[in-house]
Amino acid sequence: MKKIQLTLVAVLISTIAFAQWKQYNPNPNNDPANASKELVHPENHTLLLIDHESQMAFAVESQPIEELRNNTGLISNLAILYKIPTVVTTVAEKSFSGPVFPEIREFFPDEKTYIDRTTMNSWEDKRVVAKVGEYKKQKLVIAGLWTEVCVLSAALSAKEDGYDVYVITDASGGVSEEAHEMSIIRMVQAGIKPMTSLQYALEVHRDWARSDMYVQMNEIAKRWGGAYGLGIDYKKTLDKWEKEHSENKN
Repeated sequence: MKKIQLTLVAVLISTIAFAQWKQYNPNPNNDPANASKELVHPENHTLLLIDHESQMAFAVESQPIEELRNNTGLISNLAILYKIPTVVTTVAEKSFSGPVFPEIREFFPDEKTYIDRTTMNSWEDKRVVAKVGEYKKQKLVIAGLWTEVCVLSAALSAKEDGYDVYVITDASGGVSEEAHEMSIIRMVQAGIKPMTSLQYALEVHRDWARSDMYVQMNEIAKRWGGAYGLGIDYKKTLDKWEKEHSENKN
């Protein structure tokens, strides 16, 4: 009976969220109803950022720290642009792990909203579970440190509680490549879906006809999007030069 009730609730939440998503359709030729329900959009998920803190980052060996920080900045920036409900949680912030990344504090400056825990598994802290639950979103997107401890335990726990869980792998990090990769494999085996930060950003944006977000998304891509961002900057600059040359010629 409990499973049936959870399924009905999940269907109801999904239906409401998808109806809300339709307001983001800027082009009458495009039909969001044709999109897979597996995709995330601004109205159907909550973002959970776990322990992106100095002390935790010092031990990360699964990827260069500058890449981790950049990808964390990308998803934080996106969350603010699209008003994605976001929960930031820390572990022993004042006594051991230190402050969250500047790339998070830039977009979520009110540190009083962070939930500081003692548990390695944030899902064992009732405040985190309650805060995520307040937003009433079926999908939960997670990124954090370390992949093999805090991300893994929260993802498995939330999945068991009925959430459709996604993990942003390149905005998460482990103490070794093996630790990170084995954790991702374990989560995938449990039905959790991996994604990357840029993939997440473009999946949320979805449509370049969205004139209300076009400029802001380009700025995000140029700042955080690596080679992709450089390509956008190159094309915009080239268009500007060609326009100036054409005007001077005339």
